[in-house]
Amino acid sequence: MFSDYIVYVDESGDHDLVNISPNYPVFVLAFCIFEKEAYVTRTVPNFQRLKFRWFGHDTVVFHEREIRKQLAPFKFLQNQEKRAQFIGEMNALIQDAEFTVIAAVINKDRLKGRYADPGNPYEIALQFCMERLYRFLSENGQTDRTTHCILERRGKKEDASIELEFRRICDWGNFGRVHMNCLDIQFLEKSANSCGLQISDLIARPIGLAEIRPHQRNRALKIIEQKFRRGANGRANGYGLKIFP
Repeated sequence: MFSDYIVYVDESGDHDLVNISPNYPVFVLAFCIFEKEAYVTRTVPNFQRLKFRWFGHDTVVFHEREIRKQLAPFKFLQNQEKRAQFIGEMNALIQDAEFTVIAAVINKDRLKGRYADPGNPYEIALQFCMERLYRFLSENGQTDRTTHCILERRGKKEDASIELEFRRICDWGNFGRVHMNCLDIQFLEKSANSCGLQISDLIARPIGLAEIRPHQRNRALKIIEQKFRRGANGRANGYGLKIFP
């Protein structure tokens, strides 16, 4: 049986601990958890409508980097008025979409400075997110069903390494020593026009920027904060957001 949820996963930054960028010294992994019925009946159609309004078709793929740098097919964002309108509509779509965020932010400078053998930031973040995803599914009575985690393909070797780590974490390699046999992993081509993957791509970087420059204006984060998984105490930290170390 399949669960009522599907999870789209994306990242921001890289997991290189040798050459750490001073401008973005973090690695972010973001899990966006969608309830399937709401996803297919509201989120996806609304995302397509946004594309039809601005491009006349729904084949364009939203990538945060291309939008931020105003690259094709988003060159029209160089016009300040159009940019303000488009970003406003895109932010409204994400705000209205029903999904839960679980994210891990790995501060690479602190990680490298604190541990003699720091490990792989991607693998550390993956474990943090999977553990919290499992608790979310348990709270919603879904651990007896299969939940798919959808990741963007990055390369044959990298994908194989990620899948191996994913299955290791499922097979007792987690903090609670729980067998997470309800989780499965699937990879999707970069060119695939997946609404869920595009949304996860849009939210990962603002989460990282909040860690690097906490006092800088971050409109996107104000929306994302409403989506974080929270504990009974209302806190996101430790529940929907893990910052390490």
